[in-house]
Amino acid sequence: MDNKEKNLIIKNKVINDQNIFVIAEIGVNHNGSVKTAFKLIDAAKEIGADCVKFQYRCMRETYSETALKMTSADLGTQYTINLLDKFNLSFKDIKILKDYCLTKKIMFLCTPWDKKSADHLSRLNVPAFKVASADLTNHDLIEHLCKKSKPLILSTGMSTQKDIGDAVKLINRYKKIDYCLLHCNSTYPAPFKDINLSYIKRLQKYGKLVGYSGHERGIAVTLASIGFGARIIERHITLDKNMEGPDHAASLIKDEFNELIIGIRQAEQAIGSSKDRKLSQGELINRENLSKSIYLKENIKKGTILRKIHFEYKSPGQGLQPNQIKRIIGKKAITDIKKGEPLFKSHFTRSVKPSAKYNFKHEWGIPVRYHDINSLLEISNPDFVEFHMSFKDIKEIPSKFLKDQYDCKFLIHAPELFANDHLLDLCTDKKNYRNKSIKYMKDLINLTIKLNEYFPQTNKPAIITNCGGFSRDNFVPVTKRNNLYNNLINSLKELSNRKVEILPQTMAPYPWHFGGQRYQNLFMDIDEIKKFCRATRIRICNDLSHSYLACNTFKWDYYDYVNKLIPNTAHYHISDGSEQSGEGLQIGDGTIDFKKLCKIIRSHKDRVTFIPEIWQGHTNNGAGFWKSLKILNGKI
Repeated sequence: MDNKEKNLIIKNKVINDQNIFVIAEIGVNHNGSVKTAFKLIDAAKEIGADCVKFQYRCMRETYSETALKMTSADLGTQYTINLLDKFNLSFKDIKILKDYCLTKKIMFLCTPWDKKSADHLSRLNVPAFKVASADLTNHDLIEHLCKKSKPLILSTGMSTQKDIGDAVKLINRYKKIDYCLLHCNSTYPAPFKDINLSYIKRLQKYGKLVGYSGHERGIAVTLASIGFGARIIERHITLDKNMEGPDHAASLIKDEFNELIIGIRQAEQAIGSSKDRKLSQGELINRENLSKSIYLKENIKKGTILRKIHFEYKSPGQGLQPNQIKRIIGKKAITDIKKGEPLFKSHFTRSVKPSAKYNFKHEWGIPVRYHDINSLLEISNPDFVEFHMSFKDIKEIPSKFLKDQYDCKFLIHAPELFANDHLLDLCTDKKNYRNKSIKYMKDLINLTIKLNEYFPQTNKPAIITNCGGFSRDNFVPVTKRNNLYNNLINSLKELSNRKVEILPQTMAPYPWHFGGQRYQNLFMDIDEIKKFCRATRIRICNDLSHSYLACNTFKWDYYDYVNKLIPNTAHYHISDGSEQSGEGLQIGDGTIDFKKLCKIIRSHKDRVTFIPEIWQGHTNNGAGFWKSLKILNGKI
């Protein structure tokens, strides 16, 4: 049995593949000082641990009288008892620490080393009990803990396979007790060769969540344990590895533990599932750019039976993939196909066509490029078109592509990428870089004014803009975002022009730049957006897929988010979304509740416009757009 279907709930924490539980084991690393314990709790909270754990012993219950006499005990026991006499905390101290954890909003756990200690901890209403490796064979204590009806976390160091199996059989007699087994090597620090992470897979066969309690040097092995299935991670934390006591040398200082937690949270995102593989948005983009598809080697007339000799395989991969060729041979072309075109299903099967008339409350449009505007307008009648510009388009002569005048209106979607890998950023602190972005935007504004001559019904064309504010490796601190907005406001002052309206677009948290993921910092937080709009009187384009991904990432209510932005919204980009990075999906392919969303959009009293912005919607003669508009017809 694998680890994929299992959960363990401790208090309000659900532990599973998506939520790895991190225990900062303080143990006795406080060295008997409550103040030191406070510092360790503070450190654990600051670095993002889910829980701190202590150890509690009633010495006369845990050790024999002979051992406590010290002189008759062996040297190892004498050393341990001597340390515990100095470092063991009273129950009063333990209660103080539990209360302190409550004020710091971090979970408190504690390992009882005897039944009396367990009873004391029960009075503190601990959410779970941890069983030390040393007590996995102490069935008397385990059974005592089972009767308290709390989840158990059991370390398996110093135990044989039979020892572990016997403990599991005992706990399984208590049907209501959920538990987790932690793989562990109980040496301090543990030699790498003795750790044997592969054994975690063996523990999974008991059908419960498993974890790893590490005592090795560094963090690499602990991170690797996640790949073997560990979903609870326990490591010791210390203020100083040179302090007295055996655990300090095998512990992590704050900075090391912080690095570990960063790695755990990254691994947590990467775990995924063993369900059928799906392409990420970034992979879809790269697949189009890098892979091959089926292209026509010659002109094909309607009614022609398609044969292998008609095709060749070329990049970019915009059409059907080469592995589809056997399914295509023998099909009849239902339309003329030009030499050099990628092959689509619509060339040999019926697809959704644009409607002669749509029933929308608000003005609607479609995305276009110079090369396809005329062909798309021949088969549809939108209220406006939205030019999705590349930086090369800005240098083109419009009259090469456009007719004298059009009956519809137009908008512009500014490029993000310009020459020499320059990503538009009107928000950056780097003045020279920002000035270059401003120059590129001025060129676009001048082009927009020229294009207005072809679309005389447009009073003041809008320019949808991804304004920048991205970072490469992580989100910027919240305290720095205000300065980025101020930089943007200064940039927009330089771009002010009465003949156009710049509409900043709401953004997704993880944009795709240069074939990889980056981090976005601005135009996600609704309070920041509204503050910006109040300060500048600038309206926005609400990209509904981007906004959905932001809400999923930061746990915001999406429908409340869209509703609250109504007064600030001039234009919508409409597509579905999924999770934190699945943007631009066809309506119905993601998880947005469009019945609920459409009611909100329809509630607009002011004039608002929208386009279906489906990724790859323009290919195949706009098939993706027509499908979206058919779904939305009469609803917004």
